[in-house]
Amino acid sequence: MKIESITLYHISMPLIAPFETSFGRETDRQCVIIEIHSEGLVGYGECVATYDPGYNYETTGTSMHILRDFVSPLILGKDVKDAADFQEKITSIRGHHLAKAGVEMAIWDLLGKRAGKSLRDLFGGVRDKVEVGVSIGIQSSPAKMVETVADFVKQGYGRAKLKIKPGTDVEVAAAVRKEFPNLRLQVDANSAFTMDDAPGLKPLDKLNLLLIEQPLFEDDIWDHHKFQAEFETPICLDESIITPRHARYAIEMKACKIINIKAGRLGGLSQGVMVHDLCQQNNMPVWCGGMLETGIGRASNLALASLPNFILPGDVSASDRYYTQDITNERFVLNPDSTIDGPNGIGLGVTVNSDALKSFTLAQVKLDKI
Repeated sequence: MKIESITLYHISMPLIAPFETSFGRETDRQCVIIEIHSEGLVGYGECVATYDPGYNYETTGTSMHILRDFVSPLILGKDVKDAADFQEKITSIRGHHLAKAGVEMAIWDLLGKRAGKSLRDLFGGVRDKVEVGVSIGIQSSPAKMVETVADFVKQGYGRAKLKIKPGTDVEVAAAVRKEFPNLRLQVDANSAFTMDDAPGLKPLDKLNLLLIEQPLFEDDIWDHHKFQAEFETPICLDESIITPRHARYAIEMKACKIINIKAGRLGGLSQGVMVHDLCQQNNMPVWCGGMLETGIGRASNLALASLPNFILPGDVSASDRYYTQDITNERFVLNPDSTIDGPNGIGLGVTVNSDALKSFTLAQVKLDKI
């Protein structure tokens, strides 16, 4: 599959409501859309890096640089057989997983279109619809969090994830649990705490949570092992798992009982499948995390989450959770049973609204083989 041209779109899309985590507050979602032309086909991918280095060190700016100056020269004008071949071609580039994953997503889209198959079929997915939940940013008070959760429960979401940070943690989760005793509930700290905070977080064990996500440093596995030993509630690792190798470390160290799989964080959908398979072999459940994706990335997440070991609801909310106008013509809708139907079309199964893409584009770079 010869790569003939690559176009990068640095876009910014307004969010319906601000989204706040322990590392920052977003009112507009920036990312990089990758368009690849190959042998009469067009594939799309999404690099989920945003405007600042809060989640990890990558930003839209660094991603545009890495994609333009390093990734593209390694594949332009060359034959890319599949995702494994792509990963082999870019081994000289250390890190920058979000950038790499965006290109690999576009390659998967091309592979599916060439084969006349959906990504779900290419991955060996087993479900047509995916159980999902909603991720709720930090609110101004416990009462406001309860009110926000109530609104999403009315919309049909059967699982809620609450963002927490020091000073906005146990009290918030307890208030929601009191109001919704049977709701599937979990919390996400995005690395906001230390081991010294563990005693103060122990009351979370009494709230019947599905999990506590990434309480400690983003590069840590060992202290999570110690943290998990003090809690009955399963610890879930997100930021710490940046390769299948790190997933193996976490399993062997007993640093967690659950892993959140984000293809972007891992460097590609192929790496996400590898972590899924490793966890399945070790009887560790996984779920699909989200990064406020556009319809392109959302379609990709739904395909990945169709694999059998994605047992817990993912952060793949309906399109209208974040955006009034998306860049895909297709929109993903929440079903009454708190699921979203996966796309059935070939490749990613979505088509890009070129007018919407153009309207959100801050910068565009087209790269051709010289």
